[in-house]
Amino acid sequence: MAAGPANVFREYIGAEFNNVKFSDVPIRSNIEEFHFLLSFAIDFDASSRSFTNGAFDVFWDSDNLNPSAVASIKKDHSNVRVGVSLGGDTVDNGGFVFFKPSSIHSWVSNAEHSLTKIINTYNLDGIDIDYEHFKSDPDTFAECIGQLIKRLKKKGIISFASIAPFDDDEVQSHYLALWRSYGHLIDYVNFQFYAYDKGTTVGQFIRHFKDQVSNYEGGRVLASLASDNSAGGLVPENGFFKACRRLKREKLLDGIFIWSADDSKAKGFGYEKEAQSLLATPN
Repeated sequence: MAAGPANVFREYIGAEFNNVKFSDVPIRSNIEEFHFLLSFAIDFDASSRSFTNGAFDVFWDSDNLNPSAVASIKKDHSNVRVGVSLGGDTVDNGGFVFFKPSSIHSWVSNAEHSLTKIINTYNLDGIDIDYEHFKSDPDTFAECIGQLIKRLKKKGIISFASIAPFDDDEVQSHYLALWRSYGHLIDYVNFQFYAYDKGTTVGQFIRHFKDQVSNYEGGRVLASLASDNSAGGLVPENGFFKACRRLKREKLLDGIFIWSADDSKAKGFGYEKEAQSLLATPN
């Protein structure tokens, strides 16, 4: 596992184009690090409707979440870092985003070049890997993503990298292959616990969490919830924060992430406030 703060709150932002801004989101100064994850950069060409073998472009709300907005939020809050999430579920035409490299070498080369440009333009700090659909085998995925992270870290382009798997056989086979070969370069596992069945109980959530801590052995697995109305998993009304407090008492809680600021905007960011309060409170 790579180095990084244990007390971290992370929030995906920008995928739904509802004019949410960094400055809308409450940020506590006593959180060790607060990470915004711009959602998403995709290796896809919108005009030709084709995947581009690692040539990434911006697919988040870049009108509101632009380079000057990144500079401003980082200036106003010394604990804020901003990363970019790669992939996601669907692209703007509603079709699935596929991980579809032509070859390992060509994909890594294109990805390094295109992402370096985006990261430098926006003054970003890290990347998050959120591919959810695959037209490659697990070992190819592991080598492409692992080599990309290794190159970007070695050159000082990024200071953190995370992955965002969920409990699906195909998804887990790809991310666990990556973890086995390159887990030492990955700082956080943003496990999508909200992809479990709706109606998950506190006890089930704790078991799921410990299962993934075992799968991603040595990694910082973060607890997670989704703030949209169709969220699955353990929702706050059924005890999400109770479960997090229990994990914290057992010294298993390294942080929390929420999908997403876009959905939380209409709800006044109550979950964000409670999550940060929980993380900032001593055991």
